[in-house]
Amino acid sequence: MGFRVGVDIGGSFTDFAVLDEKDNSVRTLKVLSRPDKPGAEVTQGLSILARRDGVAPADISYFTHGTTVGINAVIQRTGVKLALLATRGFEDVLEVGRLKITPIHNLYGRRPEPLIPRDRVYSIDERMDRDGQVQLAVGVDSVGTALAQARDHGCDAIVVAFLHSYRNGANERAVKALLADWAPDLPVFCSSEIWPIIREYERTLTAVISGYVQPRVDHYLTSFESALAQMGVPAAPRITKSNGGVMGVAQARAECVQMVLSGTASGVIGASYVAACCGMPRVLSLDIGGTSADVAVILEGQPQYGTGEVVGEFQIHIPSVSVTSIGQGGGSIAWVDHHGVLKVGPDSAGSSPGPACYGRGGRNATITDAYAAVGLIGHGELGYNSIHVDRDKATAAIARLAEPLGMTVFETAENIMRVANSEMYADVSALLSRFGIDPREYQFLAFGGAGPMMACYLARELNMQGVVVPPTPGVLSALGGLIADLKNDFIRTVYRDLDASVAPMLGEAFAELEQRALHWLHSDQGFTGEHSLVLSADLRYLGQSFEIETHLEADWIARGDMRALAEAFHCEHERLFGHSDTSATVQLINLRLVIAGATPKPVLRELPAADAPARPAGLIKAYVDGAMRSVPVYHRVALRAGHCFDGPAVVIQDDCTACVLPAMAVTVDRWGNLIISFVPS
Repeated sequence: MGFRVGVDIGGSFTDFAVLDEKDNSVRTLKVLSRPDKPGAEVTQGLSILARRDGVAPADISYFTHGTTVGINAVIQRTGVKLALLATRGFEDVLEVGRLKITPIHNLYGRRPEPLIPRDRVYSIDERMDRDGQVQLAVGVDSVGTALAQARDHGCDAIVVAFLHSYRNGANERAVKALLADWAPDLPVFCSSEIWPIIREYERTLTAVISGYVQPRVDHYLTSFESALAQMGVPAAPRITKSNGGVMGVAQARAECVQMVLSGTASGVIGASYVAACCGMPRVLSLDIGGTSADVAVILEGQPQYGTGEVVGEFQIHIPSVSVTSIGQGGGSIAWVDHHGVLKVGPDSAGSSPGPACYGRGGRNATITDAYAAVGLIGHGELGYNSIHVDRDKATAAIARLAEPLGMTVFETAENIMRVANSEMYADVSALLSRFGIDPREYQFLAFGGAGPMMACYLARELNMQGVVVPPTPGVLSALGGLIADLKNDFIRTVYRDLDASVAPMLGEAFAELEQRALHWLHSDQGFTGEHSLVLSADLRYLGQSFEIETHLEADWIARGDMRALAEAFHCEHERLFGHSDTSATVQLINLRLVIAGATPKPVLRELPAADAPARPAGLIKAYVDGAMRSVPVYHRVALRAGHCFDGPAVVIQDDCTACVLPAMAVTVDRWGNLIISFVPS
């Protein structure tokens, strides 16, 4: 028996969750992240756990790790300088995209600038037909010319994305082999190896995002592995994936797009586990860290999955937890543009220097500084005593914005909070519309270092049912990574009409996917426990442009029952769009298989019942909703099941601060969750 450790490394804090295999109990910790020295935060955290809780590194039997390094690079556009090699005549794939106005509800909205500008896209003489037959072999001279141009532009890596390479990646591999010989120092990423899906733009964009973050991720993972080895941790680390599972480090390096939503997916898995154990049927997870706010839909304790999730300004077309990431975190920097308009984000102060109130040299005002300036935070230590909030420094940072705006410090701070809320409101509203959700039926499950601090404001704007704050919200993402199953997705494009003639091919294709999946789980991951297989297919009616992922039963494949597949698609189409056409031809585009190996889960412990009313530890003065108010402060560790109190209130604990607004009431349930609801007027 040993310890299973989950670590989530964000832009500001690194969170630890430790499962003791003897009794399934959980210990937690939070330390400052070290983007200047990746891995140092892991060494520091493990040292504290060994000293404080007796978690010896040599006794760690399982180690999972989620990180926001990938998503932060995309949101802040701090990835590497890339070149794109494209089939001659298709160089504008990133510029043309899907010709959508983004966002459609914003009359002034603009499509984002591509991560690779047009002057770094180079033509290659080659052509693959739609059936995967080579019509034109790779022109060696065109590759040499493209390499020379990429060198002249100072590119750090190259992405290769050719027409129809999802059918046959031979030409992409040929170019990669040439570049490996001519320029071994330049990393090369082939779209057919990253995620071989039909549609050139989606496949190219996914490969570009993977290449954009890969060198940074690789450097990070190398430092991370070195830190674990120096600490004497025997367990091979696993990395949390965008699909809510985990994978080995080697796969993470090769397919780093799979971990772009690593930290965010971990948070959703942790929130789903809490929602399932505590019987919360309709929940929106709200994970706010230092750089971003991430929102996902959880129904009956199960997260929703999909493709095309938005990361910053772009979609990634890999299977992932359906989560919307917004560039508004606790460390997001407030600024005044040249028109004199107050803006917030997307740049973040991170952990170094961090918000001004951290006292680590930061001078820019952030969302966290706004909450400190109005008096809502800073009444207890943050991040397990790693942060001492300096309200004077926060006030000074806000004052530098207040002067050009012609406002008081309090007014400026509240307006920073309002601007941040309005940004999140717009993106969360789009998510609600996408899923057809009535916000009055849903609660926010708020976590992350800044989630409980900001959740009530956003819930009020969205007219939601209320907010739930779990017992250890600041480290819930680490817990999610700890309990995530080993999981991987496999896909094969077919592009055939669904009729009896396709049945033999379908059986062979799924058998091949299953063989690959089992090899990945048993050989690559060394897993020997119970596993599950989930089959699905991307189907559409002939003439439609996009597909619906439809669940399939293995028995249908075994007996070649194409009618059952078609009926399942008709039912799914009816459920989503309110109509179906059973007489129309159905097309089968992609086959999908997901394999998962189950991991141990902790036991949630019930909180002792209260034997007296909740008593505040004291009163503070805070500027809330345009007025200075007396606000009671409660210590989370002193609260018991059944305790009730009204807002405004502040609840402080080791890993975060929860801010409760006026006209809200708080009840502590038997699991220790804070159930915050609106008081009827």
